[in-house]
Amino acid sequence: MKFVLFVEGYTERKAVGAFLKRWLDSRTRESIGIKVVRFDGWPEMVKDMPKKAKMHLAGPDGHNVIAVLALLDLYGPTFYPSHLSTSRERLEWATQEMQNKVGDARFRMFFAVHELEAWLLSQPEIFPKPIAHAVSRISNAPEDVDFDAPPSKRLCEFFQQETGRKYKKTTHGIQYFSKLDPEIAAQKCPELRRMLEVMLKMVQDS
Repeated sequence: MKFVLFVEGYTERKAVGAFLKRWLDSRTRESIGIKVVRFDGWPEMVKDMPKKAKMHLAGPDGHNVIAVLALLDLYGPTFYPSHLSTSRERLEWATQEMQNKVGDARFRMFFAVHELEAWLLSQPEIFPKPIAHAVSRISNAPEDVDFDAPPSKRLCEFFQQETGRKYKKTTHGIQYFSKLDPEIAAQKCPELRRMLEVMLKMVQDS
């Protein structure tokens, strides 16, 4: 049995499936697979998601698919109605909008608030010491790192200030995700915790 996970970029494709699986494996008797499907950015993902989700759910291997999940950064997409300005408003609207577009009970839409790197900010000790000290100042509530200065931008600033080098989203992100404890991240990132709990419930129900 497996999940199919839709993502929008290379960091997600290479790091997120294994990260989520570590949490699931510690709570399930059998090993649950996570097949990661990368789209070329959020516009393609939003456009092609309904067709691709149905392809995986109704295809020859559909009986082995627990659910199709989609994960996007809340920061970045520009499809939100103009009157929605808060993260909660955008999160609730976009989650429902995407699930309605697919229209299948075995599809779930999730968002990293405000970016995937918020999960990394939850555990400062995975970073080199100078950067860890800077990260620790915002590590208690990583999902509150907002639209104005999103998590990847904060990491870029910390890397530049403390090391004189740039934070490389794919190279560094994959490296630090391999060190990140999913339980710590889930404790500090409510939307990540909700995603993991929905996945676990789907495994148990299947």
